[in-house]
Amino acid sequence: MIAVISDIHGNLEALEAVLADVDRHSVERLYCLGDIVGYGPNPKECVDLVSSRCGLSVLGDFESMLWDGPSEGSSEEQRAAVEWTRRQLNNMPTPGTDSDSRWEFLWSLRRSFVEGSFLFAHGSPREPTFEYVFPEDQYNRRKMEALFNCFESYCIVGHTHLPGVFPSVEQFVRPEDCELEFKLKSTKALINVGSVGQPRDGDLRASYVLLDENRVVFRRVDYDIDTTIRKIRGMPKCSRRALALFGGI
Repeated sequence: MIAVISDIHGNLEALEAVLADVDRHSVERLYCLGDIVGYGPNPKECVDLVSSRCGLSVLGDFESMLWDGPSEGSSEEQRAAVEWTRRQLNNMPTPGTDSDSRWEFLWSLRRSFVEGSFLFAHGSPREPTFEYVFPEDQYNRRKMEALFNCFESYCIVGHTHLPGVFPSVEQFVRPEDCELEFKLKSTKALINVGSVGQPRDGDLRASYVLLDENRVVFRRVDYDIDTTIRKIRGMPKCSRRALALFGGI
């Protein structure tokens, strides 16, 4: 069984709770689909945990912005978060680590990888780092057909922070619609694992999935969100948008 996490966004309390839940299952491998950092108060600690616990990780759009800078259309909050995160990663290390090793890990992140029947990416099978695939794209047949043509069997992504499954180009199944367990068939499917640190589907609990060749199981995990919110309020240039993303207001 594989556990897949994504979109941690520097939320250490959520990540630690998810890893504790992963340890309660017979998980052979743990993968991360990017956006380990960004907006949240503990980027260093989250990078250290992911680098030590995850067998493979992919590049998220936020990690890409750490290297290349925010895109021209980035919001003020995104630009401030990128600069703040860069400073944190360059500050004094936590015991047993150093800033160079963190940057080396982030530099090593691949854009996507294939294992067996599964393609893993942050955004989409067509543009692994930046392209969003939203639930409402089930009504955009041209886009979904193009995406489905980019993988052989199953594609596993994050990025939108909205968990669920596209079992076809014209359908999106939310976790609650399949009682948190979706049976994988011989036909293609595109699966979103949701977000560990910033769920945006109305459920503030951390989200991740357990995966094998036959099914995907959506997991929701409670964590100490009040501690995360207090940390965010203590960050410089803390925005209302950033707090809202973490359920703080």
